[in-house]
Amino acid sequence: MSDVPVDDELPDSPTHTTGMDHVTIWGSNAESVLDFYRDLLGMRVVLRQPNLDDPDQTHLFLDTGDGRVLTFFVSDDRPSNRRPQQTDTGGVHHLAFSVDPERFQEVKAALEADGRGYNEFDRGVFHSLYTRDNDGLTIELAADKYEIPEDRRADVLVAAQRHRENAGADYAKEEHMEAALTELGIEVDPHDLSEAASGVGGVE
Repeated sequence: MSDVPVDDELPDSPTHTTGMDHVTIWGSNAESVLDFYRDLLGMRVVLRQPNLDDPDQTHLFLDTGDGRVLTFFVSDDRPSNRRPQQTDTGGVHHLAFSVDPERFQEVKAALEADGRGYNEFDRGVFHSLYTRDNDGLTIELAADKYEIPEDRRADVLVAAQRHRENAGADYAKEEHMEAALTELGIEVDPHDLSEAASGVGGVE
């Protein structure tokens, strides 16, 4: 729907969320989940308890790096399977996590050392690696192409959308991000990231 409005202001709705609390994934077993998310991506376990809806399962809580939490229901009797998941309507296509742009090459090296394939794309507003976790879920590791204050991220994207539309471009690119940052009085401070294809047309 190309006519969905992008808003500067909050919608006139009866309530407003205050942020993302957590996302819960139906995981396989604790060893497989922790092998990827803790031992490779560096997320620390911050809470472990029974699944309160099914005490035969364990509920693992991991800090994604900024206090926002990703949780997993796991059970020792569920083997992992790295085959790509088949996503239907209402399913999760992928999860995206931020990584430090200054360590982007280190992230790539870590994936390679762990024997994981990945695709690298320049997504216009950020630079991304796509890989899969041990249960076949697509994981995006995204590095911002510009230094953006965390509390201004949404404002920058709204402005970039406006500049993209005015230019008649199919998607937001560097020039739209730079124009947005300038418009909002934020210093244009690009990160040094490698060249990569846009990946327009789909991710394997």
